[in-house]
Amino acid sequence: MRVILQRVSCASVKVAGNIVGSIGRGFLLLVGFTHDDKETDLIWTARKIGSLRLFEDAEGKMNLPLSNVEGQILAVSQFTLYADVRKGRRPAFIDAARPEQAEQLFNRFIDLLKNEGFVVRSGLFGAKMEVELINDGPVTLIIESQNIGS
Repeated sequence: MRVILQRVSCASVKVAGNIVGSIGRGFLLLVGFTHDDKETDLIWTARKIGSLRLFEDAEGKMNLPLSNVEGQILAVSQFTLYADVRKGRRPAFIDAARPEQAEQLFNRFIDLLKNEGFVVRSGLFGAKMEVELINDGPVTLIIESQNIGS
């Protein structure tokens, strides 16, 4: 599982020109899955995101988690995070989970984030989407569940 996390002032996702999800302050998550992702990957990643201290405290230091700033999450499924561009000019997506598997994993991941107490909005799985955001910082992290325990 691979997540690109961006701390945002606001973010939204549109499908066919209509907003299907939007948030104020919080995290925009671009989420990709590979074939061998399991429930443990989802749980670890949801907990990790919930515990990251990426918001400034009174002294201006990144010391506060999302819950302390009443932040929200906008999650967008993105299979292209597993693109292989080592050969040729067209990306290969053989490492990305099949759509049926990825959709189940994505829905479960959203449930786990909600179980952590967060307001979660999302894009529409498999749709062509337009994502708008104001990156706050900018702060952008790459989170990979293959690094569990590292």
